Amino acid sequence: MARVLEFKLPDLGEGLTEAEIVRWLVAVGDVVAIDQPVVEVETAKAMVEVPCPYGGVITARFGEEGTELPVGAPLLTVAVGAEDTREAAGAGSSGGTSASGGTGGVAGGVGTGGAPASGDPGEASGNVLVGYGTGAPMARRRRLRPAMAATTRAKASAPAGTTAPVGTTAPVGTTARAGVSAQASRGLADTPAGAVATIAGDAVGAARSGPVAVISPLVRRLAREHRLDLRELTGSGPDGLILRADVESAARAVAEPAAAPGPVTVVAAVAPRGERVPLRGVRGAVADKLSRSRSEIPDATCWVDADATELMAARAAMNTAGGPKISLIALLARICTAALARHPELNSTVDMAAREIVRLSEVHLGFAAQTERGLVVPVVRDAQSRSTASLSAEFGRLTEAARQGTLTPADLTGGTFTLNNYGVFGVDGSTPIINHPEAAMLGVGRIVPRPWVHQGEIAVRQVVQLSLTFDHRVCDGGTAGGFLRHVADCVERPAVLLREL
Repeated sequence: MARVLEFKLPDLGEGLTEAEIVRWLVAVGDVVAIDQPVVEVETAKAMVEVPCPYGGVITARFGEEGTELPVGAPLLTVAVGAEDTREAAGAGSSGGTSASGGTGGVAGGVGTGGAPASGDPGEASGNVLVGYGTGAPMARRRRLRPAMAATTRAKASAPAGTTAPVGTTAPVGTTARAGVSAQASRGLADTPAGAVATIAGDAVGAARSGPVAVISPLVRRLAREHRLDLRELTGSGPDGLILRADVESAARAVAEPAAAPGPVTVVAAVAPRGERVPLRGVRGAVADKLSRSRSEIPDATCWVDADATELMAARAAMNTAGGPKISLIALLARICTAALARHPELNSTVDMAAREIVRLSEVHLGFAAQTERGLVVPVVRDAQSRSTASLSAEFGRLTEAARQGTLTPADLTGGTFTLNNYGVFGVDGSTPIINHPEAAMLGVGRIVPRPWVHQGEIAVRQVVQLSLTFDHRVCDGGTAGGFLRHVADCVERPAVLLREL
């Protein structure tokens, strides 16, 4: 006897509370193996492929691509059991698409003998994400809607292996898609079109006081954001189903003031009518963090121009000597760790609840990286104990991962000080915003030839502007100025670093 297990969006760690569905990797009816990735989601930290801890047949998916789900919300359901798996695999072989992209729907070790990949129905994965364990969850009794009670009773009496028309009851494992009734009871977007019409007609046409004719959680969220009552909207979908376009149209109607009758001219404030881009994912996380930084941290900025000619010459000499290439940001990082050793106040955080400054012993150095998904700040762990070559290799690894979109949440959290090289954008200076809850950020502008007084004469030198934004609660201007001056001295005379080694 097959069991239908519900897999919820697991805790993805690092305090993340929601994730957006980017791409489904399986379809309803596919056979999946234990730990097979089933969906790709985007969090405020990174892209994550979520593996399913059960092996069996996908009977339902919850949410369309682009939908944002909270941690703990249902993600999909899986029918676990030998008989159900064999029948669903047979149905998939008649034209379905498997999770691996081929036809047949057989995956995860389900062969012609019909032995399921999961083995015992109670077996579950040992390779888990944060927040869900290896034990099989207990079967839960669901309260069905009155309209679905007859369906459930009919399932118990219907002969196994029969074919039911779309929109009618069918036992689990028949050639009508497994889990159609489960989808109807949960209002799923993956239900076939005919079944959606039947479900919507039963749920909405029977009584206006019943459940609102909405399937997508995205539609409900949009309605809440615009303070719209879904019961007052007329849906344009099948049998009055309320779609996203219906909510957006109603929101525009509320925002646009009606024309006043007669010759009286009314001047009213009109909401901006430009394109609206949701603040979510990486962009939303950046917005939240920067807003918090500005509202909580009393920051100040100081800057200085430095002659980087000798630093550039030292880097060229290192790279011509053989071995792995040394990047400029690695040299700047090594200078930062030396300056932080002299001024540990800037490698700290503020605990206002305890009214304490927490000075940190390890330097986890973040650096700003611009990607197609937006600005991210990967973190080089234990930068204070790394050599210049080790720093260069780690910067290279994290930069490539940022470009490929494969950074993990652990790669993007835990920084204690940030280095921001905005010179790559062709600008000279900036006033960085501190990466909360850190206490400081060093900004580096472009290095360009400029007139400079060198050894008492005007000469063309490679000049860079350095700027430091710091939390004025952790130190005063003297400490910040001392840090920045030491950084500039090391840039102008790299031999000064030898005293720190």
